Amino acid sequence: MIKRFLATATAVSILAAAVSAQAATKVRLTLDWVPQSTHGPSFIAQYEGYFKAEGLDVKIDAGKGSADAVRKLVSGTHDLGWADINAIIQYNAKNPGKAIKTVMMLYEQPPFSICVLAKSSVKSPKMLVGKTLGAPVFDASYKLFPAFAKAIGIDANSVKKKNMDPRLREPMLLRGDVDAISGHIFSTVLAVKAAGYKEEDIRCFLYGDHGMESYANGIAVSPAFLKKHPEAVKGFIRATIKAARDTVLRPQMAVDAVKKFQPLANAAVEADRLRLGVNCCIATPWVKKNGYGDVDMKRLQRSIQQAALAYGLKNPPKAEDMFDRSYLPPQAKRYIHK
Repeated sequence: MIKRFLATATAVSILAAAVSAQAATKVRLTLDWVPQSTHGPSFIAQYEGYFKAEGLDVKIDAGKGSADAVRKLVSGTHDLGWADINAIIQYNAKNPGKAIKTVMMLYEQPPFSICVLAKSSVKSPKMLVGKTLGAPVFDASYKLFPAFAKAIGIDANSVKKKNMDPRLREPMLLRGDVDAISGHIFSTVLAVKAAGYKEEDIRCFLYGDHGMESYANGIAVSPAFLKKHPEAVKGFIRATIKAARDTVLRPQMAVDAVKKFQPLANAAVEADRLRLGVNCCIATPWVKKNGYGDVDMKRLQRSIQQAALAYGLKNPPKAEDMFDRSYLPPQAKRYIHK
């Protein structure tokens, strides 16, 4: 009798587990780049079970840039993705009938920057006139430079341009081959420190501090997945916000999580990367006041106009075609700094 009871109980447990696993919504998530500590919200949500608690079975894949993430969402190979909203502005402007939307903003301020040596005579961005700016042609900061130049009141053509392989960007600045470089501030700072220099040996000008209205990385979603699984998208965002709070308040969790996903990651470098990312772009004053994940729609519209200038877009999208806040939880549940 007891054996029969135990067998029945075991069978019921196995069946329940099978039903639970079957009920979980499968989600294919693409990152925008190789796994890094700034992706902490996704890795923590995965390994701490936050996605699972929302009924999601998430598979995370590394990326090859925001344009690649957009292509994956459009093609349907992935359901959600980390993507720079500026790459989506370009795509939506050219494909208005197949537009994709961002449903959560991850970087309230962009990491776009221009950096010079601390000993340089360039003390402000306006002093770039007549100097040489180096960057890979696909660099996001470089592509937005025409709009940055207009925002600070100089002619973009008054600055000489020199393109190079991304691996040569910081070495060329340190050797004096170029006067300035553009790039994500945390990538530049880390590369300079890896070359044996100190953070104080360079001076960086963040675009957001000099008139640029840009947002940056957010969670974008495949239109087909959004239509079929709106509640899954809401659950994904809830889990991501919970993990973002851990990322800010307990940064070692993010470092440990990325190491679990990518064992070859350097823990010290990733801790430094996260410090820079949180300070510049994630836990910003606006986020501390208004909560994480949302945007100011008027600012977004202005940023679209700046992007249109930089990219030469003839029919830029409207803010409401770019961002949908209806999937976010209430503001009171979106504070990540406390």
